[in-house]
Amino acid sequence: MRYYTALVHHDEGSAYGLTFPDLPGAFAAADTWDDIPAAAAEALDLWFEDQPDVAGASIDDIRARPDVAEELAAGASLMPVPYIPADTATERVNVTLERSLLRAIDETAKARKMTRSSFLASAARRELSGVGA
Repeated sequence: MRYYTALVHHDEGSAYGLTFPDLPGAFAAADTWDDIPAAAAEALDLWFEDQPDVAGASIDDIRARPDVAEELAAGASLMPVPYIPADTATERVNVTLERSLLRAIDETAKARKMTRSSFLASAARRELSGVGA
């Protein structure tokens, strides 16, 4: 998992706007603060569809950039965004869980019409990045 820093802009009565100083042209909008992780993940997925893989700069390096410092002085904020690159390849793994937890997982997955694997993957993605799968 990698992290990219988002510059979050918000004016009263408008959506939250996100830009990524490391990724020119990557942007997102979210209606609420809680919607930011999903919007950011979607923006990163779209950006990396057509752009080369780049490592994100540290938040200190981002903060030191004159253009970012100007935005921060105007009221923007910085947010580290975890990013798990889209990859549809699957891999079989062996995990050990408490029996009662496994039963609860299976019952919940069945109720949601999911497989055990898809439920565990969705829960892990949500826990790691704050974004539902």
